Amino acid sequence: MAGTRKLGKPTDQRLAMLKTQATDLILNGKIITTEARAKEVKSIVDSVIALAVKEHKNFEEVEVKVVKAKVDSNGRKVTEKVKSKNGKEYLKVVKEEKMEKRQKDMPSRLNARRKIMKKINKVDGVDLMNKLFNELAPKYEGRVGGYTKILKMEPRRGDNADSAILMLV
Repeated sequence: MAGTRKLGKPTDQRLAMLKTQATDLILNGKIITTEARAKEVKSIVDSVIALAVKEHKNFEEVEVKVVKAKVDSNGRKVTEKVKSKNGKEYLKVVKEEKMEKRQKDMPSRLNARRKIMKKINKVDGVDLMNKLFNELAPKYEGRVGGYTKILKMEPRRGDNADSAILMLV
């Protein structure tokens, strides 16, 4: 007997679909899908959030020297004329150094990030790791499991499949 539902798909397609649905659930807070898929995605998302909750405070603040181009009021880089060794002039971007505080992950948090990245997809323009560790994990900190819930809906119209809403609690 198999340990997971096959969902009528080959392994690679099934895993890709589950990763996509897990990513959408974390990103949007709720998805509408079939009951069987919802039950599979629920276990994936619960494990991801549990990892984030466990490791969200496991970092240290470090001071890092950051070198950036100096920018004027219009948002353009500031340049200056410089002479090279052979006497030709060229424009050089003026740089400024700053000290910034940044979070440095401890090894177990870094490992948790890598485990989570195996279970969800990257999304352009959105930092899902930041959302997991800085928004969802503090929200669920006192909670032990049960980060998602499944609400059953009426059957889907086209094929009469059992539909469900999967949402973050």
